Amino acid sequence: MNKHRVMVLAVDGVLPMDLGIPTQIFNARPNTPYELTVCGDTEETVTTSAGFTLGLTAGLEALAAADTIIVPGFEDFRHPPRPRVRAALKLAGRAGIRIASICTGAFAVASAGLLDGRTVTTHWAKADDLEELYPQLRVDRNVLYIDNDTILTSAGFTAGIDLCLHLVRKDLGAAVANDIARDIVAAPHRDGGQAQYINRTLPTPQATTLADTREWALLHLEEDLTIPHLADHAGVSPRTLTRLWRQETGVSPHQWLLTARINRARELLETTDLQVEQIAIRCGLGSGANMRARFRDTVGNTPTAYRRTFQHQAA
Repeated sequence: MNKHRVMVLAVDGVLPMDLGIPTQIFNARPNTPYELTVCGDTEETVTTSAGFTLGLTAGLEALAAADTIIVPGFEDFRHPPRPRVRAALKLAGRAGIRIASICTGAFAVASAGLLDGRTVTTHWAKADDLEELYPQLRVDRNVLYIDNDTILTSAGFTAGIDLCLHLVRKDLGAAVANDIARDIVAAPHRDGGQAQYINRTLPTPQATTLADTREWALLHLEEDLTIPHLADHAGVSPRTLTRLWRQETGVSPHQWLLTARINRARELLETTDLQVEQIAIRCGLGSGANMRARFRDTVGNTPTAYRRTFQHQAA
């Protein structure tokens, strides 16, 4: 596989947890082409929001050689990074390098003028600040991440994980992304259009949650998983199941199952020679015709074209 250079731009006050996301996901692995570098506006150290310093492996000049730049969140987001940081980001953006932000990293990207005229996202609690400081953009507060091809933005910490796995899925397919998700014990694939903020309190240890039922559903996608069927497994009424499911995931059971089934279909297309009709049955999508329609609506491509792309990459 051709080398893919990922530069993580750590600005002053970088949030350690946000910085940890890309360094875990794009770290060197046998089945990925990623070459990871953490860079900043010096070649020495950067001070994190927690007060400790981190050593850097490159300066801003590394951004020009990147295939992907990840900008984690930083603490003093209302004050833009130094002019040389903004200039380096602007140059990379004009060169068409893919740039993705996590949480308040969107403020750094916006300060370089790269979000002007775009619909973007950031942490829901910082959305008003972003629109106030950069009125040329629009913030969608109700999504996990937004993919504008070469410019991508995401919400808070867990949405940053979703975004980085989304990038892997675009680059290398669902099978590799799922392997990495399992390795870092991340949640199954969450679509970017899911709700960012769910207004609920954390359940008490005695409260009913549907985590076990969702895990069970992933192992039985080929079955007819109706609302009553899922409710029976969870030991709740269908109405309670629907309410709890949306509270815990941000989407309806139907949408969650469709996303899971399409993700499974992607993995089977990449890793097996099964016919579309066979894959449709294994994923619970019914017929080949239904799978093709659902796949095209969700992925934006046909199953055959998708298989050709990712099996060619694997070869």
